[in-house]
Amino acid sequence: MSIEQSIIEGCERLNLPLPEGAGTQLTHYLTLLERWNRAYNLTAVRDPEAMVVRHLLDSLSILPWLQGPRVLDVGSGAGLPGIPLAIVRPDCEFCLLDSNGKRTRFLIQAVAELQLTRISVIRSRVQEYQPATLFNSVVARAFSTLAEMVADAGRLCAPNGRLLAMKGVFPDDELARLPPGYAVVGVYPLHVPYLEAKRHLVHLAPAPVSHPRE
Repeated sequence: MSIEQSIIEGCERLNLPLPEGAGTQLTHYLTLLERWNRAYNLTAVRDPEAMVVRHLLDSLSILPWLQGPRVLDVGSGAGLPGIPLAIVRPDCEFCLLDSNGKRTRFLIQAVAELQLTRISVIRSRVQEYQPATLFNSVVARAFSTLAEMVADAGRLCAPNGRLLAMKGVFPDDELARLPPGYAVVGVYPLHVPYLEAKRHLVHLAPAPVSHPRE
């Protein structure tokens, strides 16, 4: 089975209809990632078939919870989950944020080669990033603890937006340490095709400010 066939079959198992040409774009992205990985060590996953499962399908598993039109991928690294999500949601604007120079160079090259016109790449520490407009979804994959995520990136989320943190096992300890100001909307198990390891998505939202009665 070719890499593109593996991607298409995995997306079918996710009940994810792919836009026309998305399978080819996702395959091209993995080819770029594999090539750059040899020199720049962007990811510990080396095998292309493993990349399909642990990178692409893992990233796309959160699609049902994604809210547009503006999406921020915090600590994007090699473009995960931002680039796969942008390929299947061409109606949204994506910002890939990372402070590492070699990673942002790869991201800029990948965005150019894949002709993803609605993606911007920003090299900055999340604590210093000042966007002109807040985001409807702020997504993080293996970025930090939930407390650190809301402390550093919570301010980048629109008042009615979503903070979506991709985790492995159910994050009991992190949820217990969540600071005030954010509400847990839900913690959802993610069923990634061909992956035995546990995955969860934590959906947080800015808590409404309560005003005392006069």
